[in-house]
Amino acid sequence: MPVADLVVQRLEALITDGILKPGQALPSERSLSARLDASRAAIREGLRALRARGLIETTHGRGSIVASLVKRAELPPLMRQLQSRPETLYDLFEVRQMLEAESARLAALRGTRADFARITRRYEEMQAPRSPATSAATLAQRDHAFHAAICAASHNPVLVHTLSSLADLLLTSVFASVNNLYHREEDMRVIDRQHARLYKAILARDSEQARRLAGAHIDTVIACLREIEASEHPLVVDALPTAP
Repeated sequence: MPVADLVVQRLEALITDGILKPGQALPSERSLSARLDASRAAIREGLRALRARGLIETTHGRGSIVASLVKRAELPPLMRQLQSRPETLYDLFEVRQMLEAESARLAALRGTRADFARITRRYEEMQAPRSPATSAATLAQRDHAFHAAICAASHNPVLVHTLSSLADLLLTSVFASVNNLYHREEDMRVIDRQHARLYKAILARDSEQARRLAGAHIDTVIACLREIEASEHPLVVDALPTAP
């Protein structure tokens, strides 16, 4: 096989396995040449092939970065449904439960030291002290980033890119849970404990416990939201504010 094709094969595997992530800059040609034991000419040819396949993008002054493998779906109709029909929110939680439980199981089995370090950073950010000045949007972003780090550690590119393509909608569901539960101290204490146990199970490589805890976490959120509705208080379901 030509050297350039081997370069493409190696880099493509790093991208699809999630080692090189969307938006991440590729190493320099010199660095790639040393790492892959290939000439600079072969590296350039391989990068051209990856660019033609849409796996990398090159911009002036920034070099080559990993492209998004899945374009985010347009979701305005679903967003309107979330606001007008609360049951759609529960449908979304059902999907999250299936995907996130399996993500947690695979992360415990396949996560690397780098993955666990990333999950730890996101967990610590999520557990940072909250104050009245901390916005619901900030809390939702931190919560979502923790679960996204777990998903990335699954090293299942289809699962990772499926969740990535639904990121806006999933983040809206997290925003809804934060908006409705943030001021219910007992509920938040339960959720914080669940996050802590999930984090510890993944780092302990207890895959079945991680899967069970991830599913139980979604069950708890659903139960809390159902309780709010049962007390005749409408759920707050808003789109996540976007940065200006």
